[in-house]
Amino acid sequence: MERIWQKFPFLAFHRLKDNASPENFEGTHPLSAAGLTQETIAFIRSFCPERDANIALYLIALTHRSVVHDPSMQDLVESNQRLEFLGDSVLGLLISEYLFKKFPESAEGELSSNRSKIVNRRSLAGFARSIGLGDHLLIGESADHRKIRDSESALADAFESFIGALYIDKGIQGARDFIMKHVIEHIAFNTIVSSEHNYKSRLIEYTQYHHLPAPVYTVIREDGAEHEKTFTVAVYCLDRQLGTGTAPRKKDAEQLAAKEAMERFAAEEEQPES
Repeated sequence: MERIWQKFPFLAFHRLKDNASPENFEGTHPLSAAGLTQETIAFIRSFCPERDANIALYLIALTHRSVVHDPSMQDLVESNQRLEFLGDSVLGLLISEYLFKKFPESAEGELSSNRSKIVNRRSLAGFARSIGLGDHLLIGESADHRKIRDSESALADAFESFIGALYIDKGIQGARDFIMKHVIEHIAFNTIVSSEHNYKSRLIEYTQYHHLPAPVYTVIREDGAEHEKTFTVAVYCLDRQLGTGTAPRKKDAEQLAAKEAMERFAAEEEQPES
């Protein structure tokens, strides 16, 4: 069977030894220019102390897409975008499982809304900050390091990517243990769950209540460099544009568009009938 690390270009390029220590890599690793330090290896080891932990996989999870677009790093590394895709699904599954068991009386809509509040960009960035993940992001030399390390989008992506790496390296239980400790047992978890529903959920509930078709979200514009793009999304219902939103992530732009749509509906309801 093909080993998992052979499926990733960067891992195939540089498979890290199982008993690696930080001193073995600083200054010689292809990611050194992007910020790889002894502290970053130690950060990974704090979550994965096992001798057979796949350190290279976690380095990918910390690799911002700006590294891939750095001319000096092209073809040597892979960004964390694929791991983010996987981690997003793993996180969604495990949070759904937890909420399903924790709130047996809750209806599907409430469970879905609570999950959305937990896995949105702002919440995930908060969880990432609580473990100091931003200090260990690997960023292209030409990119704005301070801006990226403080970016909710970059932090949320890396947090999901780290979960994806844990799932590959440690299996579902390893990912579950991490999520339990750093998400569910986080001091802000109950506050997040009890907060107001997100705007996309509220818009769906509104359209269902008024027997309208489900909202449709469409990207109408993309701006900026490849690794610093912003997306403008419009939301439609019955071919009517209800709102727009612009953000670094499509999901967040959709939230802003839904917020504008809900504000429009609220304003229309306040108008007196003629």
